[in-house]
Amino acid sequence: MSGPTQGRVLLLCDRPVPDPAVGTVAAELGYEPVRARTLDEALCHARHPDEQPGFALVLAGYSGDADLLFESVRQLRAALPEAPVIVHGIPAAPPFTLESLYDAGALAVLHDPVSLPILRAKARFFLDAYATAAQRRRAEAALQETRARLEAIITAAEVAVWTMDIATGRVVADVRMVEMFGLPPEDAGGADVAAYFAVIHPDDVPPTQALLGHAMQTGEPYDATFRVRTAEGGWRWVIARGRLDRDGGGPRGMMRGVVIDASLQKQAEERLQASEERYRTLFDAIGEAVCVIEMVYDGAGVPCDYRFLEVNPAFVKATGLADAVGHTARALVPSDAARWLDAFAKVAAGGDPVHFVDQVERLERWYDVSAARVGPVGSRKVVVLFTDITERRRTEVELRRLADDLAEQDRRKTAFLATLAHELRNPLAPIRSGLQLMRRTRSDPTAIARVQDIMDRQLDHLVHLVDDLLDVARITRGQVELKPALVNLADVLNAAVETSMPLIEAARHRLDVRLPPEPLVLHADATRITQVVSNLLNNAAKYTPRGGHIVLAAERDGEQALIVVSDNGIGIPPESLGEVFQMFTQVAHAAQHMPGGLGIGLSLVRSLVELHGGTITAASGGTGMGSVFTVRLPLARSAPAPDAAPAPTGAEASAVAALRLLVVDDNRDAADTLAALLSVMGHDVVVAHGGHQALRMLDGLQPDAVFLDIGMPGMSGYEVAEAVRREPRNDGVMLVALTGWGGAADRARTAEAGFDAHLTKPATVTAIESVLRDVEARRAPSPADRE
Repeated sequence: MSGPTQGRVLLLCDRPVPDPAVGTVAAELGYEPVRARTLDEALCHARHPDEQPGFALVLAGYSGDADLLFESVRQLRAALPEAPVIVHGIPAAPPFTLESLYDAGALAVLHDPVSLPILRAKARFFLDAYATAAQRRRAEAALQETRARLEAIITAAEVAVWTMDIATGRVVADVRMVEMFGLPPEDAGGADVAAYFAVIHPDDVPPTQALLGHAMQTGEPYDATFRVRTAEGGWRWVIARGRLDRDGGGPRGMMRGVVIDASLQKQAEERLQASEERYRTLFDAIGEAVCVIEMVYDGAGVPCDYRFLEVNPAFVKATGLADAVGHTARALVPSDAARWLDAFAKVAAGGDPVHFVDQVERLERWYDVSAARVGPVGSRKVVVLFTDITERRRTEVELRRLADDLAEQDRRKTAFLATLAHELRNPLAPIRSGLQLMRRTRSDPTAIARVQDIMDRQLDHLVHLVDDLLDVARITRGQVELKPALVNLADVLNAAVETSMPLIEAARHRLDVRLPPEPLVLHADATRITQVVSNLLNNAAKYTPRGGHIVLAAERDGEQALIVVSDNGIGIPPESLGEVFQMFTQVAHAAQHMPGGLGIGLSLVRSLVELHGGTITAASGGTGMGSVFTVRLPLARSAPAPDAAPAPTGAEASAVAALRLLVVDDNRDAADTLAALLSVMGHDVVVAHGGHQALRMLDGLQPDAVFLDIGMPGMSGYEVAEAVRREPRNDGVMLVALTGWGGAADRARTAEAGFDAHLTKPATVTAIESVLRDVEARRAPSPADRE
């Protein structure tokens, strides 16, 4: 018989020739016969199976020794308690009773000679019984192992097992269940389901009861998550699951299930949820556009596109792509899809983040872009953050332009200061020389008169320079106050010609004045418009070679007056036409022909014209082709021609009677010079060189007027004026301010301090005489005068 055996059969027989039927039956039934000639040999096989299968049956043969047979049966039964023992070869009339053999442990006795059918039947019976018992033992061992393994799994997983009788509501559970719910150990054998619900969180009881009831009615699985009170008074999360077993006992069946401690899982879920909420909050709240993309590759593994996985609101606002998630870049923006594809592909492949700034010309926008890989090596996800920095770039460009402008302005100011020093020294030199000459030629009236004329002209030039600077400062600060009135344009032009004529005649230019045939009336400040035209005429005279031709023309052009000053002088290069009206600017080739000038004249002219609502332009055919300056000013609307200014009356032109005057100035030369001039004019003059000294002298002197400098150390002119006005006895004293500031705001401030008149340094004789006439008019007549 081939193939594996089902077990072994022990054959014990000390006969010289064993019965062959015994071994044949064992082999036929699929068992391996193991032969032993002695009891010791048989016991050795029984005690040392040598990793062989156990013995399913023992066949002990009788050789004539009854004691040995009985001893063999007893010891083999003891050694192999599960193997049945069959004794064979018993004679018909043995010297012992068969009952005693059964008492020794034999289960069957066969007489000699052995019947093969009987032996086969007996052996099959016992061998089948052995196989069944072995199978049962194996099943019980497997069940025990499964139970042990399940118990270990349940213990490790912290799972509790329960069974509930649906009819009674009685719950039978294991020890872990009652421990988990904090119930007494004895409740494991059976407790009402209400005891379990009593320790569930009140908010979780209704939904849990509803789920359990639904499962019991429908047979669907029961699955609930709820909180259970712990022994420490806190709460733990558990998951209860069960299934209805209608055949499991009880009239309505049983609900069997488990309860799992889910506290750690719930805590992990809460941490994950909190992390997700923080991430989502940050992702949505960040002001920069953020998106998470996934690279797309073609069949050859080459990156060809990318798909949007997540976008924040700032991304939607920056791009206008509201439905980008799930779509590829080529599908949404085909024209720009490949723009940053290579950069993103390198980030996904290498893992190194990138940062760059790029301009999208089509959108006229600049972007600051940062990208980094999301996940480990091999991940195709990339997070991209980009910011629209267009305004910042424009600001940077504007700042660079402003820096360049400031540098240019600084260069011009530096040149201007150098020019200013030069221009101030030019008139000061002949003034100083004239003073030296006057000291040496006191006996030559003709020479002194000629020197005085030179000094007057140079002083006028100095005053003109200072006035231009002050005008520029006032215009820059918005402090120029126009005094508009109805003026005839012809009168303004004639006044400008009269002002500029000395310079024109000195250069032997021919001036052609073309006035309009009709009167043109402006609502303007006549002095300022005269200043504008005079400046243009002076420029034409300066930058036209000797003996040139200058034209001043005016005409109506619709509702505007058109004033044109042209010359045939050195002209203006085309590249310099845009700069001639800028502050501190002088055309380079002009300085070579006519050095000097501060470069503020045309800038001042343009500002004054614009203050009147007009415009000015410059034109030239180029170097050597002359220049044309065109001024446009709005005409007055339907206004009558202005009246001529009244001539001075006889009283105004007459000399002023002698007055008692006080001159106060910390500059001794200025104070003494003004006092000398007032004395020559016939007045009684006293000088003080400080505010405190002036106040001490005031009571004893009782002057008609005080010429008071403003900027004095120790006590300013404003403080002196306020002190004078606090005393009622000084009500008749007229206060005259002496200052280098002559704007409207400066005059308002001196008036507020108590001054009656305002003289701007250097004051002209005409201005001084006008103030003295006002003093004389205010002076009350003395008793001698009344007589």
